[in-house]
Amino acid sequence: MKRKRHSAAQVVTKLREADKALAEGAVVGQVCKQLGISEHTYYRWRKQYGSLTTDQAKRLKELEHENTKLKRIVAEQAMDNDALKELLRKNW
Repeated sequence: MKRKRHSAAQVVTKLREADKALAEGAVVGQVCKQLGISEHTYYRWRKQYGSLTTDQAKRLKELEHENTKLKRIVAEQAMDNDALKELLRKNW
């Protein structure tokens, strides 16, 4: 089965639809089937995006992306520092 990637806004929208359906008395399994997601995905999304608004979810994704880039930069700098220290240890 082909995997679908949902944007943060789509996830929040689907969670709101699920909330409405569940309030009307539907079962989680039925709601997930209507939304085209698995129950595991529903609970994972609920845990991650549960009380967020669409704007907050978008901002969260942006911050996660920025954090990943910053971690990569720090790792590269640490490698550069280690290489320079190794060069300085040698007796030139």
